[in-house]
Amino acid sequence: MKNPDLNRSFTLAGLALLLFSMVSLPASAITLTPSEADRVGRLLWQNECDGTVEGLTSWNTGEEFASLGIGHFIWYPAGYEGPFDESFPKMLAFVAKSGAKIPPWLLNTPDCPWKTREEFLAAQKSERMTSLRIFLRDTVGIQARFAAERLYAALPKMLAEVPEAERPAIRRQFERVAAHPHGAYVLVDYVNFKGEGIKPTERYQGKGWGMLQVLQEMKGTEPGAPALKEFSTVAIRLLQQRVALSPPERGEKRWMPGWTSRCKTYLAP
Repeated sequence: MKNPDLNRSFTLAGLALLLFSMVSLPASAITLTPSEADRVGRLLWQNECDGTVEGLTSWNTGEEFASLGIGHFIWYPAGYEGPFDESFPKMLAFVAKSGAKIPPWLLNTPDCPWKTREEFLAAQKSERMTSLRIFLRDTVGIQARFAAERLYAALPKMLAEVPEAERPAIRRQFERVAAHPHGAYVLVDYVNFKGEGIKPTERYQGKGWGMLQVLQEMKGTEPGAPALKEFSTVAIRLLQQRVALSPPERGEKRWMPGWTSRCKTYLAP
């Protein structure tokens, strides 16, 4: 579903433009105003959860973990170590530092309390699940700031993963996307959607689909709208490659239509 807010300009471009000129500054140097955080938060919420409160708490078929919040941040059950970055505990710690009220049980539960998807679905009307949804609904802006800080940290991480000779090209492609007012949304969303692309475990048969891989595959030179179109096109191609290389039992083909629609929201409004 396309969100009408995508037709609005983003002052968040200033955030992304600072990333490549100020990567040595602490993350606290990059901030979002409440209105900016609310706007990008609502877009992420729409992308991951169709903008519904129920969608803030999900556990996809074929997966071994819960996906929570506007960024569908991953939370693993105790005893399970998955290949993907476990981002929900990090988001929770970020929200706690902001001073927002957190349900007491969350503060004392380091691992996802539901061990399987079946347990998770059976608990949909439980007190814990209800309080979790209310908490996630009421902290959209803070979750968006967490997503933006992840973007801030992403660029130096990506550059550190490649040979020095490749770093200028990756930085240049990042800058091309950031040059458009819509570019900050694109970068914030994708890094939270499919990660930085630096973990070897987040690849199938050696092929990744994170932001690093998208930037590496981009070859254009024009900034602004052309960069957004190329980013969207490359991201879709890499996600199609992921599906083709994925273990058949995961059934990832079913996600491709939604992933494609999401990447198309990256086109210049």
